Amino acid sequence: MYLLEIEPLDLGADVRAMGLELTAAEENREPIRGTDAARIWSRLLPAVAAPENWALDFFSHLDRLRDYCRRQQIPYREATKHSIVVPAPQLAILEPLLDRFQAETFGARAGGPLAEGDPALEGELARRGVDAYHNAFARYGFCAICNFEDGSLVLLSEKLWASEVIRRIRPALEGQDVEVRLAS
Repeated sequence: MYLLEIEPLDLGADVRAMGLELTAAEENREPIRGTDAARIWSRLLPAVAAPENWALDFFSHLDRLRDYCRRQQIPYREATKHSIVVPAPQLAILEPLLDRFQAETFGARAGGPLAEGDPALEGELARRGVDAYHNAFARYGFCAICNFEDGSLVLLSEKLWASEVIRRIRPALEGQDVEVRLAS
């Protein structure tokens, strides 16, 4: 059994954020990694994004990512020389992609100017990593910092509340042996 806790985070007056933490439901509460984690996160991300378009943002280890995407025939866009956007992969693609790259920190975003591209944000992602989302998240349904190695996802959003995130993800995680709740 796994536990997915959602709690508001205080990242400053100008940022509304919530943390999602995936751990073992037992006493030691270790972060969940590996194929089980990839299975859960790959169902959670599209559910949180729905009904918006969404994508993953990568800005490190790009040669490995390019090689993986080419071998697996996964469409991607070279946003800048140092950032790659993988638009809304289907579950059969997303789960192994997250499993392969869960040791990396990368981003996700939904809605806003995603469809037409966002050169300002994509350039900043290449320079500053996920810190670039701080100045851009208000233009999107959400921007997310994916740190799945530590069992966490941080959502930056002015449009989503924890209760809405729970409402969206519960059906997607049905049958996955995950208890979803607000942190106490």
